[in-house]
Amino acid sequence: MPQIFFTPGPAQLYPSFEKHLQTFVTNQLGSISHRSQQYRDLHKFTVDQLRILLNVPDSHAILFLGSASEAWERILFSCVELESFHLVNGSFSKKFYDYSNALNKYGHKQEKPMGEGFVASEVVVPQYAELICTTHNETSSGVQMQVSEIHKLKQKNPDKLIAVDMVSSAPYPDLDYSLIDTAFFSVQKAFGLPAGLGVWIVNEKCLRKAESIRKQYSIGAHNDLPTMWKNAQNNETPATPNVMGIYLLGKIAEEMNAIGVQTIRKETEQKAAMLYKFVEKHHGFAAFVKEKAMRSQTVIVANTTAPSADIIKAVKEKGMVVGSGYGSLKDSQLRIANFPATSTEQIEALIAALGAI
Repeated sequence: MPQIFFTPGPAQLYPSFEKHLQTFVTNQLGSISHRSQQYRDLHKFTVDQLRILLNVPDSHAILFLGSASEAWERILFSCVELESFHLVNGSFSKKFYDYSNALNKYGHKQEKPMGEGFVASEVVVPQYAELICTTHNETSSGVQMQVSEIHKLKQKNPDKLIAVDMVSSAPYPDLDYSLIDTAFFSVQKAFGLPAGLGVWIVNEKCLRKAESIRKQYSIGAHNDLPTMWKNAQNNETPATPNVMGIYLLGKIAEEMNAIGVQTIRKETEQKAAMLYKFVEKHHGFAAFVKEKAMRSQTVIVANTTAPSADIIKAVKEKGMVVGSGYGSLKDSQLRIANFPATSTEQIEALIAALGAI
């Protein structure tokens, strides 16, 4: 029996994925040269659709990587000569911080326990930090930093670069790219595609910083920002890209644009409200994130009194797959993805299955 995946990534495939995949195969697009006009047209189409969907201005390049984890490394190489600053409140924001230290940068952090979030007024950015690293949606804990708070943080620190991890929330966050220097996501979450493609949105300030840093320090040999930027101007990539992933992303983004990103955001919030109402009112479940304003709209995390493995097994028998908690919370939490690929009716079916346990 086909399963419906409410896992936080890889997640449920977008409903039209198979159709677009078949078109890709039928048209033999996997064999075209990445230096051909046919590829450049394909590349440009995807970039154009993402610009519309995410409201990304021409001041920012849209680049393709192997994953969002690679974006951590590219950003730190490109934007940090010596010191970075990280808001840490979960496993993935901590990994961004860990990458900084692994690259021999000096990583500062302001840390909160899992399940808690940040507001701009309480954030103290170290004087010499060059880059502020934020996480819009912490996948491990279901905490979401409000976009308005990210914007305020940049406004408080206009001379510092700011990066936004929106891996498990794009296209939900409505970022103002006049305030955001760089942001990134991967496609196996809310875009409903198989893993293997990261998207890096980056402005010219970051490019100039990378060009300055490389006069003294390494900014990497593979996919360095100046080379990627130069290739992107011609709708190309430095190395042979994931043509299939880029093609599919363009087609899904086109469909999302036809629906309208505001409609997608509204539907996301409506489905999230249904899930939070259930976990707050049903015996055996409780919302992990206590402060409602900081609850993720795309990854709902619930504490469970029964072992989460038992709940996951029971729900799977009804044709649905939900995620376990992350790390040490694996056995006592559920993580339920609320991405565009799953409908309101499917969310209702999941709630009914959970309620019957």
